[in-house]
Amino acid sequence: MKHFHTPMRFTHRPHSARIGSLLHVLFFLLISCSLSAQVTGRWVTIDDETGKKKSIVEITESNGVLSGRVVKLFREPSEEQDPICKQCDPSDDRYNKKVIGMEIIRNMKKDGDEWEDGTILDPKNGSVYDCKIWLENGKLQVRGYVAFFFRTQTWIRE
Repeated sequence: MKHFHTPMRFTHRPHSARIGSLLHVLFFLLISCSLSAQVTGRWVTIDDETGKKKSIVEITESNGVLSGRVVKLFREPSEEQDPICKQCDPSDDRYNKKVIGMEIIRNMKKDGDEWEDGTILDPKNGSVYDCKIWLENGKLQVRGYVAFFFRTQTWIRE
């Protein structure tokens, strides 16, 4: 009895197509990991007292220096929707300027996994604090401090 071999038909993709798909997946994972490891981007700030969204701050880096600007405020209908920084020090260039669009984080420099040696402004009370920023479990930790006294907020990526 003769056995005839019929050519096998593969229903799966050729080898090169599988490698191409694998490369796409790896590329996506690398981009995702690098984005999650960066402090730049848009971050939702949370009010310490109420737990409600307070604002969106966009953090950017230019020439190794980090800064952050308010791009949106979440306000109650009874509150001023486009407030100005009335409480800022009159010698500060942000005095009497609109909070939306205001640079509240300035001059942060990278030191290992942290950014420090800059300042952060609280437009609500006009106070400027020394600042340190770092990522922890995908969330941004923002610490404002004077001497040994500090407050740390957790910001969530938008």
